[in-house]
Amino acid sequence: MKNGFTLMELLVYVAVLAIIVSTVATLFFWTISSANKTQATQETVDSVKFALEVMSYEIRAADAVYDPTTVFNSNPGQLSLETSLFLPSGENISYVDFYLCDGRLCLKRESQAPIAITSNKVTVSSLTFKKIITGGAVSVGIEIGADYINPGGRPELQAIISASSTVALRKY
Repeated sequence: MKNGFTLMELLVYVAVLAIIVSTVATLFFWTISSANKTQATQETVDSVKFALEVMSYEIRAADAVYDPTTVFNSNPGQLSLETSLFLPSGENISYVDFYLCDGRLCLKRESQAPIAITSNKVTVSSLTFKKIITGGAVSVGIEIGADYINPGGRPELQAIISASSTVALRKY
């Protein structure tokens, strides 16, 4: 009886081990790539969702759309609202503006600095507002598009989101 391995057995063992290791490595890298894609998409979706929620809240609470500084049906658009919320001292009415600043959606209240309300990992690629009047009620249509910032151009980090919403002013 001989003890040990033949050369043929050793080659078969090495081949089987190589197949198993390459399969596990491929699965590992695929899992990481999928996680990165999911994270990029989720970051973009969350940013757009939050922006729509903030704009919806402000539109619902607004007294009116301030037409002189609002840019409708244009990309990038700007929305200006007259509001009685968060008034500066001594004022009866205040203004809230939504517009693009350096690729991010910004909210600016009267006498305050603008605040970016989208993530710094996301670029807002399109922003359009539409004024809709139905039976005397004023609504604002919002269309927003955003891209995940991907300086390396990696395909697994590409995420492009478009969303739209229509919000009615409650005070009309």
